[in-house]
Amino acid sequence: MHEELLRRALELALRSVATGGGPFGAVVARAGQVVAEGTNQVVTAGDPTAHAEIVALRAAAAALGSHDLSGCELYASAEPCPMCAGAVHWSRIHRVFFSASREDAARAGFDDALLFRELALPPAQRVVPARRALPDEGLVPFEAWRAKADRVSY
Repeated sequence: MHEELLRRALELALRSVATGGGPFGAVVARAGQVVAEGTNQVVTAGDPTAHAEIVALRAAAAALGSHDLSGCELYASAEPCPMCAGAVHWSRIHRVFFSASREDAARAGFDDALLFRELALPPAQRVVPARRALPDEGLVPFEAWRAKADRVSY
């Protein structure tokens, strides 16, 4: 079953290439049943976050009516990049299966090695440096969140 769903992700990746998108496809499934699919739409939608995995996760959340995708699995044509890996974590996907490695993707021009290295660095030392400002004011939204009795944790 896993191979069949992974082959579907690979079919989506090929379809994406044929229609002007990047060579990535993804499937979200629960108990072996497809919940949602996605293809890379970075160029076609003009959205730098529209990676196949993100598109599939958004569609799955919409289909299930929840941000919590516990019990679902992600099938990706390639190893998820750091952004997509973060989204997988926050969505509570149970497990990920992928076909091409990050090294395979790099050979085709999709090199995420810098991003993986950057995440380990302090914010100020990154290629796109980040600097903390207004730290006390930055706590206010979190204090409001903690005080909110009817919050939905995620």
